[in-house]
Amino acid sequence: MINLKSNIVILLLTFYSITLAAQSPRTLLNYVQAKLNKANNYKADININVDLPYITILPIETKLYFKQKDKFKIDTKSIAILPKQGFLQLNMLVNDTVNYTAIFQSIETINKIKTSLINLIPNNDTSDVVLAKLWVDAVNQVIIKCQLTTKSSGTIKTEYTYGSQLTFGLPDVIKFIVDIKKFKIPKALAADINTSKSKKVEKKSGEIIITLKNYEINKGIADSVFDKLK
Repeated sequence: MINLKSNIVILLLTFYSITLAAQSPRTLLNYVQAKLNKANNYKADININVDLPYITILPIETKLYFKQKDKFKIDTKSIAILPKQGFLQLNMLVNDTVNYTAIFQSIETINKIKTSLINLIPNNDTSDVVLAKLWVDAVNQVIIKCQLTTKSSGTIKTEYTYGSQLTFGLPDVIKFIVDIKKFKIPKALAADINTSKSKKVEKKSGEIIITLKNYEINKGIADSVFDKLK
């Protein structure tokens, strides 16, 4: 009897996973966006670690602020090298049903998680994004991996690890893998980069890892927090 019950549970879970994966790509993305929308605002302590050729930057400890739908700020006077596509742009892409068409490509397993690979293709050639590939965990309704190919910054890969705030679809760790040749470096580092290029470095990509902790979600954030420093 116990084995029968166990088999029934396994069959139900399998059916549930297949049903989710079989949903339209836009439906899956709507679920992802709905989960993210549960967090009207949040702040978190973050640690930024940069591993890019030619550049030496100490780890940065600071705070990140976000407020729906497009207010975003990292509170630091240090030079923070972060792809602009990593935060707001991904949310806008997922939520944009007009300018991008979502196409299901395949089912792929990443770190033992079954994901649906969805391609977002722009409907016109004016977009900076050429192609967005999203690996979506249909069961937990979160993006596990993303690959953005852009005109301005080349290809940017992003991997997300979830834990404490999975309910809100917010990651504990974000890892960016960037194309060194096209990645835009802050002007303040330009001189150091130019003098360092005399050293032969064969790496074609670099990593930026962000660890987030001590989330405070839906406790309210004043709009003034996002004002630019004068």
